[in-house]
Amino acid sequence: MAYSKFKRILVALDDTPCSLQVMEYAKNLIVDGETSIALITVVPPTSPASYGADPLLGQQPIVVPEVSEIQLSSAQEYLDRLAPNFASAKEIFTFTRIGSIREEILQVAQEWSTDLLILGTNGKTGFEHFLSGSVSESVIRKAHCPVLVIPSKMED
Repeated sequence: MAYSKFKRILVALDDTPCSLQVMEYAKNLIVDGETSIALITVVPPTSPASYGADPLLGQQPIVVPEVSEIQLSSAQEYLDRLAPNFASAKEIFTFTRIGSIREEILQVAQEWSTDLLILGTNGKTGFEHFLSGSVSESVIRKAHCPVLVIPSKMED
C-alpha cells in the first residue's frame, strides 16, 4: 500500500487553462481512500459601478450585490463540475470565497490544516508582474505548508 505524507491537499483553481494542469498534478497525488482534497476558487471583490453616479452632485459609486452573488454562484458551479475528477479521494471539499485571492487561499489553507497547497502561475513577467504582483509568489512566502506551483507554460 502506498503512503503519502499529504493527507489534506488544497487545490487553488481558476477558470484558466493552467488549472487543468494543476488538477492533473493534484489527481496524481491522491492515495485512494487516504487523501482528502479541497478545491478553492476566489472571486475578487466587485468594483463599485460609477454608472449613474455623478461625483459633482455628491453621488457615490454603488456596489450591486447581485453581481457578487452571481459571480460566487458561478464559481461554486465551476468547482462542482471539477469535483468529480477527484472521485478517488477520501473526501472532497469546495470553498468559494470573495476577497483577495492570496489572502483567501492562505486563510483556507490555515483553517483547513492543509498539508500541501497546489496552485498554478500565469507566468507574468516584467512590467505586468510589477503592476499586479504574483499570487503564487506571495502564497509561497506566507504559506505554513509546502506549496507546489505549476507553471502555465509547461508542456504536458
